[in-house]
Amino acid sequence: MVVSSPARRRGATVLIWAAVGLLIAVIASFAVGPLRLPPMEVLQAIGVKLGLVDPASVSTRDLAVVWQLRIPRALLGAMVGAALAMAGASLQGLFGNPLADPGIVGVTQGAALGAVSAIVLGAGAFGAWTLPLAAFAGAGGAITLTYLLARPGQGSGTATLLLVGIAIAAFCSAVIGFLTYIASESELQSLVFWQMGSLAQADWMDVIAVAPVFVIGTIALLRLATPLDMLALGERQAQHLGLDVKRTRLKLIAFSALLVGAAVAFAGSIGFVGLVVPHVVRLLVGPGHRWLLPVSAVAGALLIVVADTAARTLDPPSEIPLGLFSAALGAPFFLWLVMRQRHRSGS
Repeated sequence: MVVSSPARRRGATVLIWAAVGLLIAVIASFAVGPLRLPPMEVLQAIGVKLGLVDPASVSTRDLAVVWQLRIPRALLGAMVGAALAMAGASLQGLFGNPLADPGIVGVTQGAALGAVSAIVLGAGAFGAWTLPLAAFAGAGGAITLTYLLARPGQGSGTATLLLVGIAIAAFCSAVIGFLTYIASESELQSLVFWQMGSLAQADWMDVIAVAPVFVIGTIALLRLATPLDMLALGERQAQHLGLDVKRTRLKLIAFSALLVGAAVAFAGSIGFVGLVVPHVVRLLVGPGHRWLLPVSAVAGALLIVVADTAARTLDPPSEIPLGLFSAALGAPFFLWLVMRQRHRSGS
């Protein structure tokens, strides 16, 4: 017999409300934009593709806007936000540090370096998968190097993690800067996309490419929820409980890099989502990763969908880069978190 606990009820409640909010935000994103559409026309456009509505009742323009532009953009944004938030929560559990984030520890910059290198160097060995694979390789290399240099349990703390992350991010940014310098004019247009982050180029092919990677990474990290809770006790205690710590670390590194690489490959550099979302969710549902990971995924998806809708609505027909929204939200929050950690430590 399973006994319902207050933590479980709280986690389930927050997850349900976050899911409802995400559903509302996604539906609203179909209608809101430089061209505003009544909700009924949006539903009719969706109904046409599902074979439930007569195609003659919906204009070709509205059908194209809803089905070819806004739906794939919202779906891609939801997957990108969920991927970054889950990766952030997993990295924080791996490092045992609430300040860990794909951007702060250099993973986002590593993924961007891989993608930019593929663009400028003209790599195409794997066809359409070259860019995602390059981003994944960059993310994996960055997170592995960060972990090796700032490994928890070896006397390193928050300062070491931040310094190592800043150094790796700075090195990746320097290489990206050099590649930008030698890039052609056509390549420069693509590089602006990576540096600021955007979903403006989202289409169904992107959604189809990201979906299997997202599903694999999400399922893998959700299955690592209990090992993450065991790692929170310390590596030695986790080993005493029967956890293969080395193998678990490798899985966390690989699947976190997989999610970040996929997100950066198709949306560019979007920072602070993996820092802000897991920390806020942790305040709501507690530190247990059984609820922290799925709620962070839904909340991250909600944040990106709302931010992207605002990015293409506030200054039509221009679009504000999505990365600016995340930085404007995340930078003040990060400073607050650092000061909070400093106050707790009494330094």
